Amino acid sequence: MKTQTENKTQEVTSKTIRIAGSEAVVRSLIAEGVDILYGYPGGAIMPVYDELFKFRNEIHHVLTRHEQGAAHAAQGFARISGRVGVAIATSGPGATNLITGIADAQIDSTPLVCITGQVASHLLGSDAFQETDIVGISTPVTKWSCQVTKASEIPEVLAKAFYIAKSGRPGPVLVDITKDAQFGELDFEYKKCTGVRSYIPIPKTNPEAVKAAADLINSAKKPMIIWGQGVILGKAENELKAVIEKTGIPAAWTILGASAIPTSHPLNIGMVGMHGNYAPNKLTNECDVLIAIGMRFDDRVTGNLSTYAKQAKIVHFDIDPAEIDKNVKTDVAVIGDSKDSLAQLLPLLDVKSHEGWLQEFKDLYDIEFDKVIKDDIYPTKEGLTMGEVLKQINIESKGNAAIVSDVGQHQMIACRYSEFNLTKSNITSGGLGTMGFALPAAIGAKMAAPDREVVAIIGDGGFQMNIQELGTVFQQKVPVKIVVLNNEFLGMVRQWQQLFFDKRYASTEMTNPDFVTIAKGYYIEAKRISKREELEGAIKDMIASKNSYFLEVCVEKEDNVFPMIPTGASVSDIRLS
Repeated sequence: MKTQTENKTQEVTSKTIRIAGSEAVVRSLIAEGVDILYGYPGGAIMPVYDELFKFRNEIHHVLTRHEQGAAHAAQGFARISGRVGVAIATSGPGATNLITGIADAQIDSTPLVCITGQVASHLLGSDAFQETDIVGISTPVTKWSCQVTKASEIPEVLAKAFYIAKSGRPGPVLVDITKDAQFGELDFEYKKCTGVRSYIPIPKTNPEAVKAAADLINSAKKPMIIWGQGVILGKAENELKAVIEKTGIPAAWTILGASAIPTSHPLNIGMVGMHGNYAPNKLTNECDVLIAIGMRFDDRVTGNLSTYAKQAKIVHFDIDPAEIDKNVKTDVAVIGDSKDSLAQLLPLLDVKSHEGWLQEFKDLYDIEFDKVIKDDIYPTKEGLTMGEVLKQINIESKGNAAIVSDVGQHQMIACRYSEFNLTKSNITSGGLGTMGFALPAAIGAKMAAPDREVVAIIGDGGFQMNIQELGTVFQQKVPVKIVVLNNEFLGMVRQWQQLFFDKRYASTEMTNPDFVTIAKGYYIEAKRISKREELEGAIKDMIASKNSYFLEVCVEKEDNVFPMIPTGASVSDIRLS
């Protein structure tokens, strides 16, 4: 016999029914295919939580320990799955606690729908208990935000929210729903949104622009590609690979573009940016045609704009017209979906090899290996390095793990030395640089992709930003692997203080708690190591575990991350020490 809930679920899109606004919220989520969401209850959102309880067999609510954790978990879910992540919170502080995650999602183009409760509509503007103008607060960091004051508005607004969040260049959307709208009734019928007036999510690619791009690329003697996350978001990995292999063009990546093409690919020349690889940074200022695909010329990539690739013709592929000429003046702009644009480009390209040009990258890589990489991953010093930890994770995971990181030295080391065989494998806070991102994001990623190994790489500072989410790991039994690289410093800030502030380590040295005891307090298997001979066995045990696992690795306190482009310097001024 079917349960009452199952009968209700069948009715979601089949006919109009009379229900409360709170139930309409849950039914709308189910109609959009949502089966997991992350949140924290409170008074203004309680009617929706009551319905989530009733529909708990259809949609799984994950109780995080902080609303910021809910937003980051939804991000991790979205980044590894390509689906819209959903976070939910109450009004006032519950809503404002989502903002950091929302801002992170906005700058990193992550599709989120965040739902917040709000005081009753007749109390709006009266400074009622836990009233905050969350629409006003969130507007600068969302793709769209909206307040709902009538139950009848809920289905249409949520349908529009999901459409906007996932279409075109993705991003976060916030829907704020007053309590009386949740209690009010409506004749519910859900229709998915297929378009919004004046909103063109995917501009039509101009064939003439594609032809002009192809002509420039075919005439180039020293072309170079830099790809970003737009390739992954556009599901254009195969098209990019085909373009690179046909033309023989060396291709580099931004940190959010990492994993679109396997690390081992012979034309993958490494990471650009402040702590990227020596060759692609240095030779950016020697190429004659620079092809940017799905990247936005962030300041951490370009360094000093007045000296960035001035000798090169710039070809820019992007879905967002606002990114064209925003930072770097382009010679040819191809606006549109990356998968479609590259598919149109491919047949127009000549078959080439550029072997001499590629050798220049290999020669500079050898220099970087001797001066930096060798000491990072094959150290002779007594203390453990972050690089050798990542090397061992690569070995045990066979390069198939999804690596989730915060921001800081450990992030740069993780991006530099992780081996990525699969796309959507580098989940990190790129544009906003959010400490506290990794642990909850890893939870969301593992729940979205339970068959993948998910390893969170976290610094001792960032770990304590959202350490409470160990409770979510325990309660939800999420078999995520957590590695804290503990150097007892806010490492990246300390590095800058050493290099540029005469070693004045102002408020960067950490006096840390016993992380292993804390993890065990959450019933998570935990271990601490500090010696090289312990490393292989510890990583092997962690990867082999079928449960959640916490590993603290005590690393060298004052190791620095090189190469490095100092702030305001040219990419040509990249330092190896």
